[in-house]
Amino acid sequence: MSGFGQGAVALVTGAAGSMGLATASMLAAEGYRVAMADLAGAKLDAAVAGIGASARGFGFDISDPAAVETAFRKIESDLGPVDVLINNAGILSNNKVAETTPDEWRKVLAVNLDGAFYLSRLVVPGMKARKRGRIVNTCSFAMKSGGLTAGTAYTTSKGALAALTFSLARETTSFGITVNAIAPAYIRTPMVEEQLTQAQRDALLKQIPVGRFCEPEEFAHCVHFFLSPLSGFITGEILDLNGGLQFD
Repeated sequence: MSGFGQGAVALVTGAAGSMGLATASMLAAEGYRVAMADLAGAKLDAAVAGIGASARGFGFDISDPAAVETAFRKIESDLGPVDVLINNAGILSNNKVAETTPDEWRKVLAVNLDGAFYLSRLVVPGMKARKRGRIVNTCSFAMKSGGLTAGTAYTTSKGALAALTFSLARETTSFGITVNAIAPAYIRTPMVEEQLTQAQRDALLKQIPVGRFCEPEEFAHCVHFFLSPLSGFITGEILDLNGGLQFD
C-alpha cells in the first residue's frame, strides 16, 4: 500500500488514455478509490468498467475552470477528500513555431498546463489542512530536449508544468505534501503510434538506447514510487523515464 490507507481517494486526469488507465488500474489494485477524470464519453465509460467497483468516472473538460471546480466538488462529495492528484491529462501538437496558430497555442496550454493548475489550487488547501498529500504531474522529455518531434506549444506547456511542480513543492513541503513529476519519452500510446509516422518511429527507436518504447505500466510504476511513504523525503523532483535518451 502507498501509505494513505485502504479506501484513500486518488484523482487521475486523462484517465481513459493509456498512461492514465495504467495508473488508475495500479491505484485500484493498491486499494484506492479512484476518480477517473476525462472527457465524457464511451472511452471513459469503458475504462471505468474495466477497473470495476474501485473506480468512478467523472467526465468534464479539464481546460474549463468552472467545469473543473464543479467536478472536483462532486468527486469530494461522492468519494471523500482527495489525497492523491495525478495531473496526467494532455494533448500533443507537433507544429513548430511558425505553424502554431494562436488558437492551437491556447488550446494546448489550456489542457496541458491550466488544468493541472485548476485542480492543484482546489486540492492543496484540503491537503494542507490534513497535513498529507501527493501530487504527481506528467511532464515530458520534450521540455528537456526542446522537442525532438513535439511542437512548440506542447514543449512549452510541459516546461511550464515543471515550473508549476517546483512552485507547488516549495509551497507545500512543510505540510506533509510532496509534489513531483515524471518526464517520459515516447511511451507506447496513441500519441506515438498514431501521431508520428512510421519513419519517425523507426528513427526514434534507433536513438533510444534501450531500443524500444516505454510501456504505460512503467509510467504507472513511477507514480507508485512517488506515492510510497518511503518517498516522503522527495519533493520537487522531475523523474526521467526516457530509456537513456538524456542523462542529467
